Amino acid sequence: MGILIRLILLIVGYCFGLIQTAFIIGKIKHIDIRNYGSGNSGTTNAMRVMGKKVGFITYFADALKATIPLIVFYFLATYVWKFEDSLVMVYMLYLGFGVIIGHNFPFYMNFKGGKGIAATSGLMLGLGVINPLFVIVGLLSFFIPLIITKYVSLSSICLCIGFLVQVVIYANIGTIPTEGHVVEIYILSAIIAIVAVLRHYSNIKRLLSGTERKIGQKKIEESASNNDSENK
Repeated sequence: MGILIRLILLIVGYCFGLIQTAFIIGKIKHIDIRNYGSGNSGTTNAMRVMGKKVGFITYFADALKATIPLIVFYFLATYVWKFEDSLVMVYMLYLGFGVIIGHNFPFYMNFKGGKGIAATSGLMLGLGVINPLFVIVGLLSFFIPLIITKYVSLSSICLCIGFLVQVVIYANIGTIPTEGHVVEIYILSAIIAIVAVLRHYSNIKRLLSGTERKIGQKKIEESASNNDSENK
């Protein structure tokens, strides 16, 4: 039964992840976000291609598509179904991971989606109902590197690796429920962090070579088509 619940939560999460905000807004504007900028349908590319307003809308929508189902599930699992606390933690990770996978690999976009950072931050926000430090430390782990380096990609990687570090620390000091499921929680958290790092492989190469763009830095190469300005 437990395996079936885990599978159902992955599928439900994947379905929520299929809500591709940047792709949908782009279609409204007669733009296929996959043909512009980095080709990703995430916050950063949406902001660069369609402007800051669309970028912010994309981030909050992509984060909330993880946060809302997680919080709803938490209250149902805790107060209606009355699952044990550590099992609720495990199930929330499966649900959140499903959202991330759906965002990164949407089947109707030939599995070419975003990099899952907004969805991951949404997962951390959802887990805030268990431990608010997920939200506070998550904000710090993203914005401190961003302020210092001005690299969104590096800050995104720090956010996701920081999530794994948080899980390990909180599990060891007893501020998240892990009884009987600690190994599974570690594995799921590690997979989430690894997926984020792998999705930033090209960014990591550019960071190492010194060619990664910083916030506000003018783009050197433009992959948009000739009618880019018309579409905007």
